[in-house]
Amino acid sequence: MKIAVVEGDGIGKEVIPVAVKVLEHYVPDAEYLEVEVGYGKWEKTGRGCDEGDIETMREADAVIFGAITTPPDPNYKSVMLKIRHDLGLYANIRPVRGNGFKITVVRENSEGLYSGIEDIGSERSTTLRVVTREASERIAVCACDILKRDFEGGTLTIGNKANVMKSDVLFRDTCMKVAESMGIPYRTAYIDSLTFDALQNPGRYDVIVTTNMFGDILSDALGHVAGGLGMLPSANIGADNSLFEPVHGSAPDIAGRGIANPVAAIRSAGMLLEHVAGIGCEQEIEMAISGAVSSGAGTPDLGGNSGTELFGKEILKRLEKR
Repeated sequence: MKIAVVEGDGIGKEVIPVAVKVLEHYVPDAEYLEVEVGYGKWEKTGRGCDEGDIETMREADAVIFGAITTPPDPNYKSVMLKIRHDLGLYANIRPVRGNGFKITVVRENSEGLYSGIEDIGSERSTTLRVVTREASERIAVCACDILKRDFEGGTLTIGNKANVMKSDVLFRDTCMKVAESMGIPYRTAYIDSLTFDALQNPGRYDVIVTTNMFGDILSDALGHVAGGLGMLPSANIGADNSLFEPVHGSAPDIAGRGIANPVAAIRSAGMLLEHVAGIGCEQEIEMAISGAVSSGAGTPDLGGNSGTELFGKEILKRLEKR
């Protein structure tokens, strides 16, 4: 197995080495391919991600990815959008765990307001919001498959803003038709009221499917009920490639201090192992994380006194004992 390792910027350089240790525990014979992308590379070379980087990621069986700093520079092109586009990563899957609940947000990853089609000027700037039937059907099928696999008797929620943005009518109606054709119970909800209710009553929800920016905001907001963004993993899935990354960003305010929470990166590694190698290690990883936190070995955001590396070692020690 070949795994491309992309630390990126900021705390990505701190949490990804911890996640790689977990990967090495389960797949010691894997080949790890280091790839440098991000703002740091852009500062040195003028390109945040080149075609050689994309090719290495494309040839790997999966990618473990850290975080990217995006500066307010009009000449800087989004590295993440390029990777998602070039690798065809159309589905962003973001599980959110907490006391007594697990929600999976399934975010359309290829279009919407993150289409990258923009006209930027000094007096007027526009970003084109793209919604197609093909992409909407594809993400709806993905969400329904996850519901059938992981949430027996569950309900699909279709998050939208069709009352204001008419492009969302196509998304909502397409998702409804897919759910009906697959025999999946569903409901629709406007994204603003949905986000508020999910924060207050997360146990009401199973799988939520929504468009690109709405899914980004919703899953970040749900970090509040899951212990913070440092706890949230994600998968970016395409027909031929896959990339796994923490939901959090590069966190420049704490980068370099060695206190970043590696749980999201470790959980992302677990998702990689399940998706690519069929290694169902989620429960083991969760028990190791829980045990390490209970022992007081968590990072400061979890009420502990450990740094990133020590917390990671404590989790790995528990995995090695199992």
